[in-house]
Amino acid sequence: MKTTSIIALLSLLSLFAAACSSASDTTANRAANNTPVTTAENSAPGAVKKAASDDIPAPVHAVFPDAQSITKEHKEMSAATIASIEKTAGSKVPDTDHHSYVAYSTSGGARKQIGAATVVEAGGKKMVVVYESRNNQPYIKEVRVEGLAPAFLDQFKGKGADDKFQIGQDLKAQGVADATAKAIATSIHIDVVTMRTLYGSTQAQ
Repeated sequence: MKTTSIIALLSLLSLFAAACSSASDTTANRAANNTPVTTAENSAPGAVKKAASDDIPAPVHAVFPDAQSITKEHKEMSAATIASIEKTAGSKVPDTDHHSYVAYSTSGGARKQIGAATVVEAGGKKMVVVYESRNNQPYIKEVRVEGLAPAFLDQFKGKGADDKFQIGQDLKAQGVADATAKAIATSIHIDVVTMRTLYGSTQAQ
């Protein structure tokens, strides 16, 4: 009887130790993976959803070398918002979701927003559009993409949602194939109109 009781007790202790180890591993894995917590605010339709800092593309980090942190923001657009953007831009909005990246620096203990950027794809190219604020409205500070002439990209500097983006009129192809140049100009125009519509006075200062 004593032998049987001892064996049963040892079996229970073994099971208890395994359960504790499993719980500890799960907690450690969550901490290591920085598992995000979904809140009502983040999941509400139309709300700005902020992602972990490790979800930032390398080209975005590159345009903000002085940033202490960069936050990815995701906003779902309503049908009315999309219709408004398309009316202003004169082109179709490619997606109902929009992502932007907001950079911050810390100086003297104060956290300051230093810029915003988006990643736009068109003409087989993936571009980073960097924004600055003028009178609380987003304007293009620069466009970065590999494989395109700086003379072409520099034409976008200083443009806002109300500017024209027509290749052959307001912009020159500068050696870029016409179809590619038009696709890029259209996509960037849609993006700057979207930024103004979604964020307006809250975007980069």
